[in-house]
Amino acid sequence: MAETTVTPPLSPPVAHDAAWGNRRDANSEEMCVSDVHTVPKVESVVLPSEFTPLRRKPVQQRSAKRVEKMLDACAELLDDIGYDALTTTLIAKRAEVAVGSLYQFFPDKRAVVQALTQRNLEQFMQSVQDHMSEVDPSHWWDVVDGLLDVYLRMHREHPGFSKVHFGDVVDVRLLDSRRDNNTVVSDAITALLGGWIDLPEDEIRMPVALAVEAADGLLKLAFRRDPEGDQQIVDETKHLIKVYLESRFGS
Repeated sequence: MAETTVTPPLSPPVAHDAAWGNRRDANSEEMCVSDVHTVPKVESVVLPSEFTPLRRKPVQQRSAKRVEKMLDACAELLDDIGYDALTTTLIAKRAEVAVGSLYQFFPDKRAVVQALTQRNLEQFMQSVQDHMSEVDPSHWWDVVDGLLDVYLRMHREHPGFSKVHFGDVVDVRLLDSRRDNNTVVSDAITALLGGWIDLPEDEIRMPVALAVEAADGLLKLAFRRDPEGDQQIVDETKHLIKVYLESRFGS
């Protein structure tokens, strides 16, 4: 879904107008968080509908449920045997559907994993938004902290997520052929943080992209050290990301 960019006038009509948040003036060294938190809908920060690995979209509810069963079966098998040993026959058998039914929707196992990875991203962003609704974050760090906590929870609890994450084990451009997987994720986070950080999105994008790359590598290390995630590495990762982003967005 295309996002609409609204360009405000060059000078706000009233200096304390809440709609302008706490903008940094030319002499200020600190960057403040916007007072107005406009949270984009999930649909605006995940993949456009044209990026689908499905041969055809299920129309009937029964067909949609069958596709979901295939994705659930794929996730369970990834935990059990990994991607290399995965086959469409095994997915169909675990989902209790005919393999011909699977081929109606997916051309191969890569496409099934691609659909699963896209679902992971959608569920990740939805979980982040649910978390923000529950805690009512007042600062950009609360949003980032929530993002990291959701990622950790999905890694520990979400079937198949620990094996494929957002797709790199299969293809670094599995989510979107135009961008690598981490860029897709960081672009989604950038759009989300835009409601909290009173800066143009272009000035948010690069720091977020670097933070995503750093967190991705460090959290993978945490889970290599401990299947539940080495807590010391997790804590140090949060500290590193916070200090870096504070140097870019202000405290």
